[in-house]
Amino acid sequence: MSVEAVQTYGRKKTATAVAHCKRGKGLLKLNGVPLELVQPEILKFKVYEPINILGKERFADVDIRIRVKGGGVTSQIYAIRQAIAKAIVAFNQKFVDEASKTEIKDILVNYDRTLLVADPRRCEPKKFGGRGARSRFQKSYR
Repeated sequence: MSVEAVQTYGRKKTATAVAHCKRGKGLLKLNGVPLELVQPEILKFKVYEPINILGKERFADVDIRIRVKGGGVTSQIYAIRQAIAKAIVAFNQKFVDEASKTEIKDILVNYDRTLLVADPRRCEPKKFGGRGARSRFQKSYR
C-alpha cells in the first residue's frame, strides 16, 4: 500500500520551505505547529494567499506539512506560500487530473507569478574599496 504524497519546495533568498502534501483531512502544519499561529500577524495573510485564491475546498482532502529554515522572517513567509502553491499543483497533477492542475496553475500565475516561480535575486557580495557591493569610499584630493 503506497501513500499518495508529493514533496515540493519553495525558496526566497536563503530561506527554504519543504512541503509534504498527502491525502488527508485538510491539515496544514508549519514546523509541527498549526498554520493559524504564524508570526508576525501582518504576514499571516501572505501565507494564506494560495488557500484563499483557490478556495478552502481544494485543500479539504489534503494534509500539508511544511518545514522551513534559513533566511529571515519575511523570506520564510514567501518560501512557505510558494511551497504550499507548488504542493497543491504537484498533487493535482500526480493524483487528480491534468485539467485541474492546469486550472489551478493558471489561477495562481494570474494572481502572482512568484507563487510558482522562484525569485532569482540574491545578495551581491561586497568588493574592496568601499563599504558594500556598489558604494565606494569618499574620494579626497587634499
